[in-house]
Amino acid sequence: MMNKNFIDFMNKYRDAKMAVGVSGGIDSMCLLYWLHEMGLNITCLHVNHKLRDVADIETEYVADVCNQLNIPCKIFYWEDEKPKTGLEAAAREARYKMMTDFCHENNIEYLLTAHQSDDQIETFLMNLSRGSGLYGLSAMLPKSMRDGITILRPLLNVPRHELKQYCDDNNIKYFVDSMNSDEHYTRVKIRQNRHLLNDKLGISDTRILLAIQNLGRTREWMDKYVENRIEMVIRSWGAMFMSSFLFDEEEEFRLKFLGLLIQKIGGNDYPVRLNSLQNALFNLQHDCKFTLGHCTIRRLNDRILIVPEGKRTSFRKRHEKRKKCI
Repeated sequence: MMNKNFIDFMNKYRDAKMAVGVSGGIDSMCLLYWLHEMGLNITCLHVNHKLRDVADIETEYVADVCNQLNIPCKIFYWEDEKPKTGLEAAAREARYKMMTDFCHENNIEYLLTAHQSDDQIETFLMNLSRGSGLYGLSAMLPKSMRDGITILRPLLNVPRHELKQYCDDNNIKYFVDSMNSDEHYTRVKIRQNRHLLNDKLGISDTRILLAIQNLGRTREWMDKYVENRIEMVIRSWGAMFMSSFLFDEEEEFRLKFLGLLIQKIGGNDYPVRLNSLQNALFNLQHDCKFTLGHCTIRRLNDRILIVPEGKRTSFRKRHEKRKKCI
């Protein structure tokens, strides 16, 4: 039986053309079958990273299942040279890049992933251990953007055990990644010891998920507020605003506003690191000029200017252009 939360979520996208990332594990295999059972217009995307001995077997299995279900399937191979450090992050970036590129090329607006509620709780606890703020503790959003494609996570309110039960009850084969039991990874340590929160402290998964959802609503409000403020200052050449426009706000806003503004003007796929933003805010309390995220950032008296790196940073010329427009 399909989960009601999943059905309610996906009913909003019944007429959409979608792609779904399928690895061959429990979560993504269940997601694939549920989407098929709902009769949705989906294309399966599978990435073979060529990192494990069973990778080719998994690829063949996913392709066979899609053939049996009459679901279009696209297989990708990660042929790039593998980095010696940060392999997991590099593989994830490559996977998303191949899938989002495919979506652009085939006019697919939505890409679905199989992150479920256990993943959500683990992400929250990992970010909590790092001392993350609002954006880290709100974990993964059900709907977000990546490389111009809308990412949907319809299983965030579905527990892993329910997905496994469905696969077992319906004789759906799935693969288990050996990395899921390797305690060298922080996520695995959290997964294997998370039960202590409930057993020793009475903090249930339900309560953690409720806290994440509450933080998520605050995050969505903050995102809208920041976007509205950015629209007030951004121009085709960059942005210029009074220092009070930034420093009269709370620090959480300052970090998000400055980070997103630099990301947009610098043409970056991702925001700059938190510690770099904090250093930038510190510098911007006084007259300064520096580069960050492919942008040149300058403060002179009470004005702040941000332009793409290599462009002129003249306040007078920008100020005159703005006066003509008013």
